[in-house]
Amino acid sequence: MTDSKSVSQIASAAKAASLVLAGLPTETKNAALLEMASILEANTEAILEANRADVAQAEKDNLAKPLLARLALSESKVAGMAKGIRSVGSLPDPVGQKLLGMEMDKDLTLYQMTCPIGVIGAIFESRPDAVPQISSLCLKSGNAVVLKGGMEAQNSNKLIVSLLVQGIEKVSGVPAASVQMIETRSQVSELLDEEDNIQLIVPRGSNEFVRYIQDNTKIPVLGHSEGICHGYIDQSADPAMAIKIALDSKLQYPAACNAMETLLIHEGVAPKVLPGLVEKFEEEKVEIVGCLKTLAWVPQIKKADDTDWDTEYTDLKLSIKLVSSFEEAVAHINKHGSGHTDVIVTEDKTAGERFQNEVDSASVMVNASTRFADGFRFGLGAEIGISTNKTHARGPVGLEGLVIYKYKITGKGQTVSEYSGDSAREFTHRRVD
Repeated sequence: MTDSKSVSQIASAAKAASLVLAGLPTETKNAALLEMASILEANTEAILEANRADVAQAEKDNLAKPLLARLALSESKVAGMAKGIRSVGSLPDPVGQKLLGMEMDKDLTLYQMTCPIGVIGAIFESRPDAVPQISSLCLKSGNAVVLKGGMEAQNSNKLIVSLLVQGIEKVSGVPAASVQMIETRSQVSELLDEEDNIQLIVPRGSNEFVRYIQDNTKIPVLGHSEGICHGYIDQSADPAMAIKIALDSKLQYPAACNAMETLLIHEGVAPKVLPGLVEKFEEEKVEIVGCLKTLAWVPQIKKADDTDWDTEYTDLKLSIKLVSSFEEAVAHINKHGSGHTDVIVTEDKTAGERFQNEVDSASVMVNASTRFADGFRFGLGAEIGISTNKTHARGPVGLEGLVIYKYKITGKGQTVSEYSGDSAREFTHRRVD
């Protein structure tokens, strides 16, 4: 919590905590995670009460429906928070894993080993359930975290963070400063200046928001930007499967970043799929816009404008475009997508493989809903975000995305001089287990 501490003091305490966390045994970290999960369950009603206050204020402030949907908690969501923390605890420790073993010479051995990044600054909107997800992943991977949630979730976030810290304090050796929180926008600006104490910033929000963070800090940024996700119904698709996947990709949770925003349909299969699919979407109150070819089949919908192909709706709205070829579909996705998640529905194995190879996104699926792009569903326990970057970590970022590596060398008195000059010794450079 912030109390009266400055951002500099918070960041400094986090760095000190991270140095302790880096050396903690797996059993100690897991014990803290179990306490964190239990204390959330034990305080479910208090969490819901704080959340109701946030939701009531958000409704008065006319918060956008997608953000309101992400803000609201329920008993099942709180139970899911605890389940997610325990899931992270059950995963293998990502710290201390051997990536490479190399005998440089007899009795001179090098190992490349995973280690924590240090301190993570996590900035996100609306979702109080992101607090335990991010906190548990950071703790298990040996990283301290400074959280900044949206003002609309302030009551929920403050209580959840305070409970997580209480859980941490029950386990000897785990620093309470492992999980901290800042509360105001001005503190975010100060946090972005803490390059000596914070090693990675993870912003979750729009492309504009992520770019703002990137432009205003020297700290490396792992961007969780918007999800302009596509479905493509190929000419060979099974119509029933295509309809099922399209409906789930859009309707299962429209506010999610992995919900489908644009549906591409091959002209050859459109007569079998489009009219019935639009009817089902309309039954679910989905606003549909489409290209001129789409309007020829379903004239009751509105015409899409150029901005629709580049828009993340996170709501009950969908753009539909008919394409004449597989290549046109892929080109559209690579031009207008955000590199998040895209799916092809096809019975053609070659088309499926080509789609997965040629679409430039973090998660590319064949015959499965875009909603599967999620850290928990991927078996990562949870996720700190879904990265659309191409460096360090990509896609749902779980434990493996929160560690880096160091090189450890052990010798018996060797010096570089022995390997230099006319009579230099030769390196063996032999891989070892």
